[in-house]
Amino acid sequence: MNDVLRVLAKDLRKISLTKGCQEEHPLGALSTYKVGGSAALFVQVESPEELQKVASVTARHDVCFLVIGRGSNLLVADQGFAGLVVQLGAAFESVSLEEATVTAGGAALLPVVARQSVQAGLQGFAWAVGVPGSIGGAVRMNAGGHGAEMKEVLQSVLVVDLSIGETSRWSKSDLALGYRRSALKPCHVVVEATLLLAADGTGEGPQELTEIVQWRRNNQPGGQNAGSVFANPSNDSAGRLIESVGLKGHRLGTAEVSTKHANFIQADLQGRADDIYALMQLVQKKVLEETGVALQAETVMVGFVDEHGG
Repeated sequence: MNDVLRVLAKDLRKISLTKGCQEEHPLGALSTYKVGGSAALFVQVESPEELQKVASVTARHDVCFLVIGRGSNLLVADQGFAGLVVQLGAAFESVSLEEATVTAGGAALLPVVARQSVQAGLQGFAWAVGVPGSIGGAVRMNAGGHGAEMKEVLQSVLVVDLSIGETSRWSKSDLALGYRRSALKPCHVVVEATLLLAADGTGEGPQELTEIVQWRRNNQPGGQNAGSVFANPSNDSAGRLIESVGLKGHRLGTAEVSTKHANFIQADLQGRADDIYALMQLVQKKVLEETGVALQAETVMVGFVDEHGG
């Protein structure tokens, strides 16, 4: 740990956080790949007040940030992350509904929000029942599925900027949402999001949830993975391209291209993040050589020397 981080750790301990400030905190258990190294510094904030206190401290330090939700689209290098990782605690999991407006905390689970919205007779968010992430992560990546995505229902988000210690509300246009991307930077923490759904006059919401969950079980692998590895190229499927070059089921060390869906990579128990990363690079190289298509990683990669998005 460098001197800047040591000073930051000292300052964070002065504000008496509920769960303190941890050094060399393992990140593997916080991601769905269950692999990767440690964070130089880690804090889990248990209230908006704690988050604001942390932001007031971090604003005085020039460090790298990583905000982690459920880690369902994240790959951390085995060497770890030389910065501060911030995670929202249970106080940020609340979900409230008023007519067709849903306000969800940044740590709220997407399947929970999806089910609550359907139970309230609303439509437009059932697709999220199949995405094992958080509201904050879904906003950051403009998550989607089954022909829908966050930007179709998102109205605004409350954001804390760890680099300057300020809180502000961002509109949908401020977020500049695109395919699996937004204007949010690593220093930005999504505290809550406001969604505008529609009344479901069909009563088919519960059946839609069931069908989406079943589709996921039938078409996507379980186990240690982070969902789709590469973004789908225009008018094509990353999984189809990977399978077409013969890499479905291909293994490299402790990582394997899924035999169920070629755009998923499975990690072995006690596997290596660097094996997953190397396999991703191999897939990109072969697909480019044989099809001319340059696959872009959808997975957020952190701590790698030549990382492409984290």
